[in-house]
Amino acid sequence: MPASSSGTEMAAPGTAKPKVARSPGTAFMIGLPYLWLALLILIPCLIVLRISLSQTVIAQPPYVPVFDFAGGFAAIKAFLGALSFENYGSLFADTLYISSYLKSLEIAALSTLALLVLGYPVAYAMSRAPGRWQAILVMLVILPFWTSFLIRVYAWITILQHDGLLNRVLMALGVIDAPYVWLATDTAVYIGIVYSYLPFMVLPLYASLQKLDDTLLEAAADLGCRRWQAFWKITVPLSLPGVLAGTLLCFIPITGEFVIPDLLGGSQTVMIGQTLWTEFFGNKDWPVASAIAIVLLCLLVVPIALFEKMRVREIEGR
Repeated sequence: MPASSSGTEMAAPGTAKPKVARSPGTAFMIGLPYLWLALLILIPCLIVLRISLSQTVIAQPPYVPVFDFAGGFAAIKAFLGALSFENYGSLFADTLYISSYLKSLEIAALSTLALLVLGYPVAYAMSRAPGRWQAILVMLVILPFWTSFLIRVYAWITILQHDGLLNRVLMALGVIDAPYVWLATDTAVYIGIVYSYLPFMVLPLYASLQKLDDTLLEAAADLGCRRWQAFWKITVPLSLPGVLAGTLLCFIPITGEFVIPDLLGGSQTVMIGQTLWTEFFGNKDWPVASAIAIVLLCLLVVPIALFEKMRVREIEGR
C-alpha cells in the first residue's frame, strides 16, 4: 500500500510501541506525585516499621534503638543488631489483638455490605432523576460533610440513649413496648458507621451509574428483555467499577475506625483502632502499637492490590 500523505506510520499489530521522549518539565510533573507519596506515605511507614522492630523502654522516646546518623557504620550495625520481631510475636500470642483484628474486619465487612445495599438504590435513583435535580441530590448527599464528624457522632448518642428520640418514635409507633438499649452495643456502632460513611458509597456508585448508556437498556427492551433482567445483566455489570470503588472507600477506613466504636460501642466492641490508641497513648508502648499498625496496613493492602489488578484488567480489556 502507498505511504500515507501525512507522514505518520501505523505500528504493526504485536509490535512494541515506540517510546515517546518526555521533556524535563513533563518528567517533573509526572514524578512530583511520586515524590509527594514518598515523603508523606512511604517514609512515615518506614519510620513506623523501624519503631515496630525496636524494644520498649521507659524513656523519651519510649523505645530503643534510636538511629544516630553521626555514628557512621558502627551505629548502623548496632541499629540493625538491636532490631527484634518480638513485638509481632506478641500480637499473635495475645488473644486481645487477634480478637480486635477479627472484630474490626467483621464490622467493616458487614457495614460495607449494609452500605452497598442502602447506597445502590439511592445512587440509582439519583442517576435516573431529571438532570436539573441531580446536582441538588448530590448536594444533599454531601450535606452532612458541612458539619463536624465528631458533632454528628455525639448527636447519635443523644438519639440512641435510653430516653432518646429513637426509642420515643418506636414506642409511639407501637414497635416496642419499653425503651430498648441501643448505646454501648454493636448495633449502635453499625448505625453510626452506616450513617457516617453512606456518602462515600453513594457518590462512586452515582458517578458510575450516571455514565450508563441508556441506549443499551433500550436495545435490551427491544430484544424482549424485561426491566429486572436488563438491570441485572446490563446495569449491575457496568456499575461494578463504582461498586468496587465505594466498597474500598468504606471498608478500608472502617477497619481502622476509632471514634465511632469508642463513643457508641461498649466493652465488647473493641476494634483495632481502640487497641492501637490504648497501646500508644495509654500504655506508652510505641513498638507494639507500631507493630499493630504495620499488620493492619498489610491487611488493607490486599484489597487495594486486588482492586488495582481488576482495574488494570478492565483498562486492558477496553
